[in-house]
Amino acid sequence: MSKTHIVIKQVADLVEPILGEMGFELVDVEYLSKHGRWVLVLYVDKEGGVTIDDCARLSREIGDLIDVKDAIKHEYVLEISSPGLNRPLKKERDFVWATGKRVKVRMVEPVNGRRNFTGYLKNFEGGTLFVETEGSLVALPWIRVDRANLVYEFNQS
Repeated sequence: MSKTHIVIKQVADLVEPILGEMGFELVDVEYLSKHGRWVLVLYVDKEGGVTIDDCARLSREIGDLIDVKDAIKHEYVLEISSPGLNRPLKKERDFVWATGKRVKVRMVEPVNGRRNFTGYLKNFEGGTLFVETEGSLVALPWIRVDRANLVYEFNQS
């Protein structure tokens, strides 16, 4: 496991219970180098959505927690953000929640000769995503998903 993945796991394990107590869900964590400095991005959500005030409050409280626990040993920038319209789908509960919605899935290895699938998530059962794409239902093993996210659909009136 890379140092980046270790930091992501440590931070997620540290902040997820605290965010839960505060009424927020940790959707994703990114830890990357941007313009020569390290940036830790926490994507959070809550019922009714996340406000700018929520992000500012969480940045103060979670930033202090990470610093006190010495989870990151060097300087970094903390960003708190909502997951956005194309919300990433990472956990099993994300796929259960996304059932019936349009998704984009990239597989680690090809399934039926393809790695990329866009369509409607019809079901998530037994560790398998059932995605309707181009008129057929494709079974995709969740454990082999490289990346998945919602595809926002603009209402066309």
